[in-house]
Amino acid sequence: MVKVKICGITNKKDALKAINFGADYVGFLVEIDFAEDKVTREKAKEIIGVLPTNVKSVFVTYLQKAEPIVEIARMIRPAVIQLHNYIALGEIMKIRKLLPRIELIKAVSVLDGKSITEAKKFERYVDFILLDTKIKGKKGGTGKVHDWNLSAKIVKEVKKPVFLAGGLNPENIKKAIMEVRPYGVDTNSGVKLRARKKSYKKLRRFIERAKSLGG
Repeated sequence: MVKVKICGITNKKDALKAINFGADYVGFLVEIDFAEDKVTREKAKEIIGVLPTNVKSVFVTYLQKAEPIVEIARMIRPAVIQLHNYIALGEIMKIRKLLPRIELIKAVSVLDGKSITEAKKFERYVDFILLDTKIKGKKGGTGKVHDWNLSAKIVKEVKKPVFLAGGLNPENIKKAIMEVRPYGVDTNSGVKLRARKKSYKKLRRFIERAKSLGG
């Protein structure tokens, strides 16, 4: 069954609703200045502290150096760190060494054939690859879909499990899963009611429809 990650969580109620509907991962945009749904490290820690153990919390970051990433992670205690910006392999290796029990996701922008090479570059160093959309220099959080045919090729060629993100919503999630066959799917804007608040109707529909299909 396809795993579901709900990102951009800003409050306990939204987190627990997503989990009650069947979400496997909940993501927090910790101290990402330009993000509409950013949260402080203190808020992320507070919400992560009430999550059931069978759900994985994800610390999403655009930081590019291991030291500040590790500092935040040690405070908020996530199950997973999602590296959503350019980051050198050496820095990823430092994070892995310092936080061996935390899983790592590396986001890759799906643009053209070079995206396959980019994904394969990181597969040895992380636990998951996440495929997202890049528009006008913005990596992820665009609410726009990309070329799913290319994403499907990456899923087949990369040896690590792949999350599909980028413009996913209750209306297109079944088609996305059928075309790409990812390990998991990830959404934020596709299940929003308004800024910093999820629509529980959309959350339920998205998760139920994703879970109705095999991986």
